[in-house]
Amino acid sequence: MGQEGSGSLESLRERNRRRVLSALRVAGITSRAELARRTGLSRTTVSSLIGDLVREGLVAERVDHSSVPGAQGGRPPVLVSLDRRAGAAVGVDFGKTHVTVAIADLGHTVLAEMRRELPGDHRADADLEIASQLVDTALEEAGVDRSLVLGVGMGLPGPIHADTGTVGSTSILPGWVGVTAARAMSDRLGLPVRVDNDANLGALAEHVWGAGAGVDDMIYLKLATGIGAGLVLNGRLYLGVGGTAGEIGHTIIDEHGPVCRCANRGCLETLASGAATVELLRPTLGDDLTLNQLVELTLEGHPACCRVVADAGRHIGRAVANLVNLLNPSRVVVGGELAACGAVLLDPLRQECKRHAISSAGDDVEIAHGPLGDRAQVLGALALVLQDAETFATPVDHLAEAQA
Repeated sequence: MGQEGSGSLESLRERNRRRVLSALRVAGITSRAELARRTGLSRTTVSSLIGDLVREGLVAERVDHSSVPGAQGGRPPVLVSLDRRAGAAVGVDFGKTHVTVAIADLGHTVLAEMRRELPGDHRADADLEIASQLVDTALEEAGVDRSLVLGVGMGLPGPIHADTGTVGSTSILPGWVGVTAARAMSDRLGLPVRVDNDANLGALAEHVWGAGAGVDDMIYLKLATGIGAGLVLNGRLYLGVGGTAGEIGHTIIDEHGPVCRCANRGCLETLASGAATVELLRPTLGDDLTLNQLVELTLEGHPACCRVVADAGRHIGRAVANLVNLLNPSRVVVGGELAACGAVLLDPLRQECKRHAISSAGDDVEIAHGPLGDRAQVLGALALVLQDAETFATPVDHLAEAQA
């Protein structure tokens, strides 16, 4: 009986230990009190487990110098995070003209980040080879041995089918259609890879590090060459049965409008995407106008650019109102290249959303600019690894293997 009781206690302690490790992996750098809240364990139990993990080299302590002592004085709090030896994550983000790679430890510290431009007419094989080389370079710069990498998160600007992992129809990366992206990258790197679309990764990044932190129900808008949305519901990324939830760019705004690549008329993307706004202005500003130039001119107050961007904001606001009525989120986070236009875009977007949303849902929602900017997607790719202990090895298992 005594031995059985002792075994049961050891088993319980091991389960609690793993709960703490899992919570640390999701939280990054946090306090013992926050770990107790996240795990439901007592502060005494958490402190005891953290003490063991620090002695084993799995967890590191650091003083929070950013904390200002209260009127009564006192020492700044000591925070904890997983030690660098517990593992690392790799993030890869593909855009129309670039690939970005980042390396992070399991304490959510980005150790290296680099970007390379892609040739104009690029295809999946060439892109994957460039990304593979960039991963090797980034790991070297970060000082991370490949054996410590738990896995790779990868983002693409197009629909990813949940069951097959293949890339669906996309006008942004036509050379990727039909490619089983995760398998192709995994074969090159010799590491487990998980793939998602860029809007979902932006939502995940803003939820973990940005304007959606601490929010259980939020919508992330990626306004760039195309338009997409990532949905976080009940604190989890929502993909839908086939992985295509959030295709807000194909909300019909004008049934008599331009024909969209999806074969419908008047989709939001045909009226308000970066590509659509640039096309509207090219007769006036020249055929070589780019989205980046449009943003710069808008910020400088160019009348035609401001008009077109404000109109885009109104179209987007109407589509967002539909999502707000359906999902009743507490926050909408606006990101992507077009979001850099700031108030010229966001003010009419907010006004139109308020106008078309039912009053209760409209009063509940806050529409905010995403602070992560063009880093959101690669950070979201890192978060795929950091937050998915089911797909990627847990820190304790990985360290045990490394020490074996």
